Amino acid sequence: MKIVLQRVKKAKVLVEGKTAGEIGAGVCLLVGIEKGDREVEADYLADKVIGLRIFPDEQGRMNLSLLETGGSILAVSQFTLAASIKKGRRPSFDQAESPEQAARLFNYFVERLEVSGLKVETGVFQAMMDVYLINDGPVTFILDSKIKHL
Repeated sequence: MKIVLQRVKKAKVLVEGKTAGEIGAGVCLLVGIEKGDREVEADYLADKVIGLRIFPDEQGRMNLSLLETGGSILAVSQFTLAASIKKGRRPSFDQAESPEQAARLFNYFVERLEVSGLKVETGVFQAMMDVYLINDGPVTFILDSKIKHL
């Protein structure tokens, strides 16, 4: 699994002009699921997202987590994160998980985030979406379950 995490002042996702999910301060997650990803990867990344200390403390240092700030999460499925652009000019999506398996694992990931008690909103799986956000900082991280930093 791969996630592009952006700290945001606010974010929302529209599907066919209607708001599907909207949050205030917190993080916007673009989530890509690859072949072979399992619940263990979703567990690892959910814990990482919830506990990552990327919000400023009283001194302005990144020292607080979502749990400590009470921030919200907007999770948006994005299969293009599984693309390879190593050869040619057209992306290859051979490593993207099948839609059925990806939807199951994405929903599992969202449930793991919700267990934290934080507000979690999502887009609509497999829909064309417009994602709006105000990046706070900007602060952006790339998380990859295959590269576990202990």
